[in-house]
Amino acid sequence: MNSEATEVLRLLTVRGETLAVAESLTGGLVAAELTAVPGASKAFRGSVTAYATELKHELLGVDATLLAARGAVDPQVAAQMAAGARKVLGADWGIATTGVAGPDPQDGQPVGTVFVAVDGPSETPSGAAGGGKVVPLRLNGSRAEIRMESARSVLALLLKELAGEQTGNERAQDTEQNGGF
Repeated sequence: MNSEATEVLRLLTVRGETLAVAESLTGGLVAAELTAVPGASKAFRGSVTAYATELKHELLGVDATLLAARGAVDPQVAAQMAAGARKVLGADWGIATTGVAGPDPQDGQPVGTVFVAVDGPSETPSGAAGGGKVVPLRLNGSRAEIRMESARSVLALLLKELAGEQTGNERAQDTEQNGGF
């Protein structure tokens, strides 16, 4: 997984941009991967591990009505967590993880249901549209495997967004080669 963290930080540093992380089910794994990279402080601002549902509202500004209606395992919650981390920690980019690692279902969602999100500048120097993006995941495996894959997936999502902005037309080709992910 560290290769994704290394490449994310390299791209952010080259661009002079920063990153903030909001984590739930990953419990700090994403931040740990990022801070394991030498020189991470050039781009990584910090993280909020909002494991308890109410902290998603209190610390990250996730809509309380949304949390009450849908629970914490929801694509809109993931999007608002990423945006909240970006705002609260003063970063150019925010990423977030929320989901069910197990052993039991949560908020009516089965184990392995995960949402990863990225929130970035609404307009970028390359002219590409930034903003927010959420990807739903259905993961199998143990609790530890689900948590690790969620952390890897959110870094891969950000990497794709950063690389897509840099390369413009290559983004469409890359999407095609990777089966539309």
